[in-house]
Amino acid sequence: MPLKKRAPQLIIHSVFILFGLSCVIPLISVLSISFSSEVDIIQNGYRLIPHLFDFKAYAYVLYRPIQLLNAFKISILVSVIGTLLSVLFMAGISYALSRQDYRFKNGLSFFVFFTMLFNGGLVPSYILISNYLHLKNTLWVLILPYLAVPWFILLLRSFMQKIPHDIIESCMIDGANEFRIFYQIILPLAKPGLATIALFTMLQYWNDWWLSLLYIEEEHLVPLQYMLYRMMNNISFLTSSTNMMPPGMKNMTLPSESARMAMAILAAGPMLAVFPFFQKYFVRGLTVGAIKG
Repeated sequence: MPLKKRAPQLIIHSVFILFGLSCVIPLISVLSISFSSEVDIIQNGYRLIPHLFDFKAYAYVLYRPIQLLNAFKISILVSVIGTLLSVLFMAGISYALSRQDYRFKNGLSFFVFFTMLFNGGLVPSYILISNYLHLKNTLWVLILPYLAVPWFILLLRSFMQKIPHDIIESCMIDGANEFRIFYQIILPLAKPGLATIALFTMLQYWNDWWLSLLYIEEEHLVPLQYMLYRMMNNISFLTSSTNMMPPGMKNMTLPSESARMAMAILAAGPMLAVFPFFQKYFVRGLTVGAIKG
């Protein structure tokens, strides 16, 4: 094939190769920094390949493995339970909003949209959760605040509106009730949209540390992100307060940047493993919902 005819294809391939490298190189850089010594980072900067492999950052992060495993367990438990409940709850609201014959559609739509613009604020929320609902120091305080996200509800409603109403009418004629239509018809047809919302919701639960900072005081209920957040604060405090350190530790270089990257690897690893399972649903079922003749 002549070069002139192959030029557009070569340009497209080059653009996608560069785009792929721009996504992969930062991950390799983070992994490399996590295995680098703090002195090497200060003297030579960041490298794609460590000059000398150093495991001090991981030794610091994994200093208490039982506590770290418990934090992983809490984060996984909250993420899985929270995602399942949240997706099911938001799917029910989105299905009601997508039905043109729902009598309270306008009022519910206004309520969902209003909560996107205004909220009660931090102090009323804290008083409500701590004093009235008594959810402090429970796993539910990490799950319930993200149970319904207005933006995800509206996004899922738009997806469900594309499902032909003729299917729902046919099911009603056959005697199916609303719950059966929702669980056996709507949810399978909305699988690509549900997978997208589930991925975003799981990332929100997994990356959250703010709720733990506010409401969790029991050590056995601390999730992973909050535990890593406290570790990073401890390193920053010790680094900036050398006068308060013991005499034998004043000349030590704490793993600040390398520990930060090691924490990023530990925190992002499970999500990188989960994402391919959701990616399958992004590709499959794009034409699901069409009426067969």
